[in-house]
Amino acid sequence: MVCLQLDKLVGMAMLIVATTVFLYYTIWTLLMPFVDAGHPLHDFFPPRVWAIRIPVMIILIGCAIVGSFLGMVMIRSNRKKAAKAKATAAGKKKA
Repeated sequence: MVCLQLDKLVGMAMLIVATTVFLYYTIWTLLMPFVDAGHPLHDFFPPRVWAIRIPVMIILIGCAIVGSFLGMVMIRSNRKKAAKAKATAAGKKKA
């Protein structure tokens, strides 16, 4: 029962963080261009060029991680197949 409550708490925290990030990014990219440059609201947001750089960096890092994982899985799978084939060939030589 305690684990169920912890799961709900973690899920709610993740939902709140995701919603906050989404709203911040949306306001930054869609609403801030219409606010005057001298307005104090601009102090809460980084320069607009980062609105493109940050997602691009996240996508590149994510692709690198996924590609590395797939490469490792393919190498391990190939090693298992090679070991299996070698064992099968050794078994046929003895017989």
